[in-house]
Amino acid sequence: MEAFLASISAIFPWLILVFMLLSLFSLVVPVFPGGVVIWLLALIYGWLSPEHFSNGGTWIFVLITILMLASAAADNILMGTKAREAGASWRGIIIALVAGAVGAIVLTPIGGLVLAALSLYLVEYIRLRDSDQALTITKGLMMGCGWSFIVRFGLGIGKIILWAIWAF
Repeated sequence: MEAFLASISAIFPWLILVFMLLSLFSLVVPVFPGGVVIWLLALIYGWLSPEHFSNGGTWIFVLITILMLASAAADNILMGTKAREAGASWRGIIIALVAGAVGAIVLTPIGGLVLAALSLYLVEYIRLRDSDQALTITKGLMMGCGWSFIVRFGLGIGKIILWAIWAF
């Protein structure tokens, strides 16, 4: 039994790393909380290996937590900022955010993104009566989505690197 537990202990960090990498690459799906999942895996690792919270491990986990919070906020901030820069109204941004969240739950994460873009386009078209301007605003939202992916992916890599320093 002791040999079995030793072998589990030896592969445990590698299993966590595999799931972290899968979560990192799942960030391609705009609404999937891969950054939070990476943080959760680090928490599970620390919780099941409490000796790792000593010798600076707590500070590394605090840094991982800060990166998780930044990645969780990246979507809303970057998508809303880019849409706003393109001329979106606050009403349009809020409706798109709500529609995207509902769409992600009812449909799929990709369906939520499509619903957010479509609802922003419709709100801005009704407000401006200009399809070209509404399309420009919607492109801004989608540009923000692209930038948020880049930021979330980079922060995800940072979390995994910090965790690897902690674990290995």
